[in-house]
Amino acid sequence: MANYTSASPMLGNKLSRSQHIRKEAPKQIFLLVSSALLIIYGIVFYYIPLVGWLTAFQNYQPAKGIFGSEWIGFAKFKFLFDDKTFWQDLRNTIAMGVINLVLSFVTAIGFALLLNEVRSMLAKRFIQTISYMPHFLSMIIVTAIVHDALSSEGAVNELLMSLKWVDQAIPFFSIKGYFWWIVAFTNIWKETGWNAIIYLAAITSIDPSLYEAADIDGAGRFQKMWYITLPSLKPTIIILLIINVGNVLNAGFELQYILGNDVIRSVSDTIDIYVLRWGIKQFDFSLGTAAGIFKSAVSIILVVLSNQVSKWAGEEKLF
Repeated sequence: MANYTSASPMLGNKLSRSQHIRKEAPKQIFLLVSSALLIIYGIVFYYIPLVGWLTAFQNYQPAKGIFGSEWIGFAKFKFLFDDKTFWQDLRNTIAMGVINLVLSFVTAIGFALLLNEVRSMLAKRFIQTISYMPHFLSMIIVTAIVHDALSSEGAVNELLMSLKWVDQAIPFFSIKGYFWWIVAFTNIWKETGWNAIIYLAAITSIDPSLYEAADIDGAGRFQKMWYITLPSLKPTIIILLIINVGNVLNAGFELQYILGNDVIRSVSDTIDIYVLRWGIKQFDFSLGTAAGIFKSAVSIILVVLSNQVSKWAGEEKLF
């Protein structure tokens, strides 16, 4: 009898939980359906296609399919790692990715800090709107703008010559030392306003009493920015940095492919262009897949390592 009475409250709690779920589920039907659709979308478009990774271990023939093609093990990976062109393209990808990562973080944070100091709401909204616009432009359009601006008769060369800084037009797309920086500054121009959104959102969550206390202590605008705003953004900066470290090998494709040429190909080609040339143009789908797997594996390793370093340093971590 004692055991029965002691168990009955637990049974009652279980019944009440199930009743609560049945009562609340209809109210959350939209969220449940939306979540289910997102899960299905992820499985269909992100996980099922991973079956295609099997082709990296085959001499894949489209006519025979994945399960009919000859298995060759790691032969394509061996060819990949013995190919000097691949290592050259990997160097270019890492260089452009790191430059873009550093400059994009600095400019986005700096832009958010400066925009936060604009007192006129009308001016702030106008600047925000203008800064977002390049993000919505197609990369093809952006590439055309950059190409026209830096051409021999473009606006940049016209300006440099009118200021007497140069005597003749600079062939920007024929000098290897310029290409990585052209790509970096193009990405900055296109994405700085958009990347600053999350920092501006984080700034709005800072306790206003901190600024009031700083005003009482006689702190200026720069001091408040340096000692209050920037430290408050530190967790957001670290989390975004960890995420974006994994995108170092996603240095881009359209800019490099369209702006590149035979003169600067040794510094313009990336892993994505390598995959295009082998996987599509030469119909070696297995080698292209192997290069894609390598890129994904390195990205995962970079995210895990950067997260672990942040954890060891006692900072914010992603997982």
